[in-house]
Amino acid sequence: MKKYSIYIAILGVGLLLGWLIFGNSSNTKREHNHNQVAETNQMWTCSMHPQIMQPEPGDCPICGMDLIPAEAGADGLLADQFKLTENAMALANIQTSIVGSGQTEGNTIKLSGKIVENEEANAVQVSYFSGRLERLNVNSTGEEVRKGQLLATIYSPELYAAQQELITASSLKESQPALYKAVRNKLKLWKLSESQINQIETSGNVQENFPVYATVSGTVSEKLVEQGDYVKQGQPLLKIANLNTVWASFDVYENQIDLFKKGQEISITTNANINEDIKAKVDFINPILNTQTRTVKLRAVLNNKENIFKPGMFVEGQIKGVTSTKDEVLTIPASAVMWTGERSVVYLKTDPNQPIFEMRNITLGTKIGDNYQVLEGLFAGNEIVTNGTFTIDAAAQLQGKKSMMNKAPGHEAHQNREETASIETKAPFNLNERVNVPKAFQNQLKTVFNDYIQLKDALVEDDSQKVQSKSKELIENTAKVDMKLLKNNDVHNHWMALETDIKAAAIAISKTTDIKVQRTNFKSLSRQLTNAIEVFGINEKVYHQYCPMVDNNKGAYWLSKEETVFNPYFGDAMLTCGDVKQVIE
Repeated sequence: MKKYSIYIAILGVGLLLGWLIFGNSSNTKREHNHNQVAETNQMWTCSMHPQIMQPEPGDCPICGMDLIPAEAGADGLLADQFKLTENAMALANIQTSIVGSGQTEGNTIKLSGKIVENEEANAVQVSYFSGRLERLNVNSTGEEVRKGQLLATIYSPELYAAQQELITASSLKESQPALYKAVRNKLKLWKLSESQINQIETSGNVQENFPVYATVSGTVSEKLVEQGDYVKQGQPLLKIANLNTVWASFDVYENQIDLFKKGQEISITTNANINEDIKAKVDFINPILNTQTRTVKLRAVLNNKENIFKPGMFVEGQIKGVTSTKDEVLTIPASAVMWTGERSVVYLKTDPNQPIFEMRNITLGTKIGDNYQVLEGLFAGNEIVTNGTFTIDAAAQLQGKKSMMNKAPGHEAHQNREETASIETKAPFNLNERVNVPKAFQNQLKTVFNDYIQLKDALVEDDSQKVQSKSKELIENTAKVDMKLLKNNDVHNHWMALETDIKAAAIAISKTTDIKVQRTNFKSLSRQLTNAIEVFGINEKVYHQYCPMVDNNKGAYWLSKEETVFNPYFGDAMLTCGDVKQVIE
């Protein structure tokens, strides 16, 4: 019995030891697996390039910096970008438009305008005598009236007294014919007809109320009185417009005036029937410039017997065969612009295939009608929000992104980059001061510069096809510049901003064969690349040249390998216009 007790004790100790050993091992294993899962779910990103997401630590494939753990919910977008769902886009009726200039391919210029009444066919119906408006037969604007139609009835004390004078004078017409004739003429001046005057004289009855008849046919465009009003002699009662013909009135920028002349054929479309072109002729160009908008009015007369055109309707005009050496104007709808203090901003759709947006600061020029001229911040081909901008801004605020109320979130480099839309990017070093960078980086930048020179030479030759081709090569070689070579964060950030703007200008050039649009974007490309060469250098002498006559005498710069001036903005038209302003060593 004692032996069995010993066996049982040994067995109990064995079980206890087994549980302690294997149970602890199992827990350890479970704990280890838990940590493994946690590590597997952890994503790693780059502080400079939040779009980079990797399942394990390492180096950023773009800039070479160490990856850091990504926060939960990271979406892989840039710091200032945010995304909406398709459902949210539909519910908020978010609409976008492609930014374009006033000039299209094929030497066809586009104009925006409105339908207005033909002032030459308008008339004002007036009262020919003073009195009280007893009855007004026109209830609202838009009513059609015919010549001779009864418009109103007026009680006039003056006319009442004049009728009594006529009845008295008619009994004296044999003895005092001059008095009789004067009384009749007085009534005629008040637009009473011969039959009305004869009826008063024959009947001997004085009429208290007199009718007012329409003197023209047309559409009532404005009511100037109400029933019961007292009116004076000559006071307007109604404005009547004859809409059988209307004017298409367009705004023309100051730098476009010399492109147009009376008699040019213009093709007109409306938003109501965008697929139908109406042919007309330029009938009038206002010789007086509007000093507020810096525009003149151009108009064409349109036949409107079928009542197709309504005053106030937006129209677009196209005039073909227009050639000019001047830069064209980039415009956007006023509905796209939001104001915050002294800044004007728009929301840019950065991905054509996904609803991804970011705020962009822009510089605006003149407002013409419902459009603004864009001086800085956008390029032809950019896609911007034109309807639902406040909804987009609210979404940006809710997601903690850069908006009208929020400054740029995240890394300081992104904030600095977006403070302006031009090359005047804030940085902790002088933007025009040379910094030390590896020679390999300078050689890669030199390749981009060589592409730029070939693009510039193509502009000098007025070869838009070659310009387009060389711009694509420039885009490819800009993407090949290895920013990992820039170890200093501030220098690295500055190149990132420059690279983005250089690509944007080159992409805008590559999307068109219209040499005027290409030259417009070449001005921005030159500005960005000039700063890159000043800061980083390419171990080659570069001539910084300037022509004061570009962009309607605003002037523009470009880069060249030679001191001799060959102007890319004018080509053969003004080949040697300009001079060297700086030599970049």
